[in-house]
Amino acid sequence: MTDWDSLDNGKYRDEAAVIADLLAAAPMSSDDRAAVRAEAEALVRGARRSVRKQGVVESFLQEFSLGTREGLALMCLAEALLRTPDDDTRDKLIAEKIGSADWASHLGGSDSLFVNASTWGLMLTGKIVEPDDQAQKDLPGFIKKIAGRLGEPVIRAAVGQAIRIMGEQFVLGRTIEAAIKRAASDGDICSFDMLGEGARTAADAQRYEKSYADAIETVGKLSNKAGPEAGHGVSVKLSALTPRYEATQEARVWDELYPRVLRLALIAAKYDINFTIDAEEADRLALSLKLLDRLCREPELGQWTGLGLAVQAYQKRCPEAVARLVALSKETGRRLMVRLVKGAYWDSEIKRAQVAGRPDYPVYSTKPATDLSYLVCAKALIAAAPHLYAQFATHNAHTLAAVVRMSKAAGVKIEHQRLHGMGEALYKAADDLYDGITLRAYAPVGGHEDLLPYLVRRLLENGANTSFVHALLDERVPVEKVVVDPIDAVEAHPARHAKIPTPIHVYGDRRQNSAGVDLSIKAERERLTAAVAALDSETLSAGPLIGGKLVAGGTPLPVVSPADHGRVVGAVSEAQLPQIDQAFKLARAAQPAWDRSGGAARAKVLRAMGDALEANIDRLIAILSREAGKTLSDGIAEVREAVDFCRYYAVLAEDQFGDGEIL
Repeated sequence: MTDWDSLDNGKYRDEAAVIADLLAAAPMSSDDRAAVRAEAEALVRGARRSVRKQGVVESFLQEFSLGTREGLALMCLAEALLRTPDDDTRDKLIAEKIGSADWASHLGGSDSLFVNASTWGLMLTGKIVEPDDQAQKDLPGFIKKIAGRLGEPVIRAAVGQAIRIMGEQFVLGRTIEAAIKRAASDGDICSFDMLGEGARTAADAQRYEKSYADAIETVGKLSNKAGPEAGHGVSVKLSALTPRYEATQEARVWDELYPRVLRLALIAAKYDINFTIDAEEADRLALSLKLLDRLCREPELGQWTGLGLAVQAYQKRCPEAVARLVALSKETGRRLMVRLVKGAYWDSEIKRAQVAGRPDYPVYSTKPATDLSYLVCAKALIAAAPHLYAQFATHNAHTLAAVVRMSKAAGVKIEHQRLHGMGEALYKAADDLYDGITLRAYAPVGGHEDLLPYLVRRLLENGANTSFVHALLDERVPVEKVVVDPIDAVEAHPARHAKIPTPIHVYGDRRQNSAGVDLSIKAERERLTAAVAALDSETLSAGPLIGGKLVAGGTPLPVVSPADHGRVVGAVSEAQLPQIDQAFKLARAAQPAWDRSGGAARAKVLRAMGDALEANIDRLIAILSREAGKTLSDGIAEVREAVDFCRYYAVLAEDQFGDGEIL
């Protein structure tokens, strides 16, 4: 098996260094770049001409972008309803979000009947009716009056239905049979995804496996042996097949998850359809590649060419991952289908890295850097034919034009992909401009209970003002501003995003974030487990510290690990009453000098303590593991909390115990 763990060596590389490598890769010549820009502008104009093909969700996002108070109200409402367990609280949320927004300003703002009808629906809490006299005289008051009727199930049901209607534009059908029927009527080739945001229990995992198995069987039986390229396929989220899809549980992944994935892959191979492993969080990249590696070597899968994986261009490791996939295909003799996406978890990756105290981000901090990475990876995928079958998922006209030009220059057949409910106008324009393209729709399938999480992610991904999807069909945005060459953009601003500091500096110049340990990286796990094991050869002892010196206390008492009562960690000698009295005397004597030292001196001591704790994090985690029975992740959290407290109170000491102020 390939050493996929070493891929993590580049997980947190300096962004400037990675970008320099991307620019050096020179994915296109200057002549090609000029041609791509011209074609991309033609695509935008063509998409705007075919505005009748615009999806209702695109119309909705264009009118209610996340840059408006109303768009944010909808986003907050949809996201909050996911976590609201009772009807009373849902009613209050609906009243607050719907009643506080200026929906009237959006009436007539869009040519889409759906958007204007939705506006009235939101104004009248789900009732698409003509406004009465009161509404015409005092529309804001009328809206708030209706939205304020808490406790009426009709209001709650109406808003829930409105969100479901919007969400269902992204979902092809509630069942795989309904989805296939609708795809046939639309004339689309699809990659079906059974909705579900990850298993939390073993029962969840079993339910999702059955859902995927049924879907693969149904798609396979109706495929008429079209093959992985020409027929429908199924995309699988590995996190839906086990509640513990994480690197720290790798042994369990092999015991529980891999057999499930293999069973599903065998069904797909039997019918010769496409079976793609979806991309998920950055912490799971190496693990997903290990699973794919083993599948590639399964004799039971024969010469099947439908096995695939999605890779994310916003990850700094993406170019290296693509290179290793090419090597894997050559080594095993199995052609792989590789879907290149830009990535749908950017906001989560940024936040997770900040909260966890990572040395940097696993993803780029700017969108142009991601777009450039996409082009570099696209060039590598196209060059890897026939070992890899390249699938390009994008709603960006420049990216689309670039991959078409690269593939034509190489004489390689490629596949384009779009999300169901999005991109119809753009790809209609592309089909016209390029005299036909191979297009597949990524089509979620599922019921209302699984819809909202997917909807929220799509809205976050595409609803921002800076989103290409938002600007594409907006006639107010000049075409030349819609089409941006990422090479030009990155060369003009090669640095990381100015407003996104590294995770360590997220609190500003005065307070450094505590450094964490990334347990998804094998080398980090091995370092900590080695520290814990090394502690077993020691006999720890603890006693009273008086005046900065360790002194003998009472009779040493054994300390036993709560996780293993047969393991004696060490011994503790407790302070006696005379020693306690002495400690208080010394503290009282030291207090006046400490009081006079001022805030700056105290802050220096606190920061030094925080730095010392952080420098000894491995040993402290080992002691916590043995003495308190803590897991590695709990130990990391405990040490980091102590470090954060020291640094937080250092800032407070400077602010509140510095020079006095005259009030």
